[in-house]
Amino acid sequence: MSTEPITIDGAKKLQDELALLTGSKRQEVIKAIAEARAHGDLKENAEYHAAKEEQSHNEGRIQEIQSLLANAEIIDIKNINQDSKVVFGCTVKLKDLETDEKKVFKIVGHEEADIDNNLISYKSPVAKELIGKEKDDFVMVNTPKGEKSYEITAILYE
Repeated sequence: MSTEPITIDGAKKLQDELALLTGSKRQEVIKAIAEARAHGDLKENAEYHAAKEEQSHNEGRIQEIQSLLANAEIIDIKNINQDSKVVFGCTVKLKDLETDEKKVFKIVGHEEADIDNNLISYKSPVAKELIGKEKDDFVMVNTPKGEKSYEITAILYE
């Protein structure tokens, strides 16, 4: 498996989630299984099967996070030669040329992308068009809703 870029914040969130899942969450599931076992016949015990399913989901997510972190290339935006260009980890302020609507996106790793929080994957069509561009450049992006035109109004390296 090849490495996958991730921001410092993204890696920290995954490490925090891993600590929660391997710590208190794992203990909660073990306790729920023990309590369900105490109720007797396991074939007819819905609580036992639900607890075992929860354990399976928890352990699966633990393995997924461990794999993500093992294959992650943690990138600190402060250590990148920014050269006034859009790069992985930076925040880009845009103006929609048709509606004058302002948009702000931070370009992040695929696993940490969250459009509701303006975090877009470096693999997304918008990010692919932005990377390498400079302030005041214009970009055209093909989206599911059609072609969009933006002007880069600011690039922040935070």
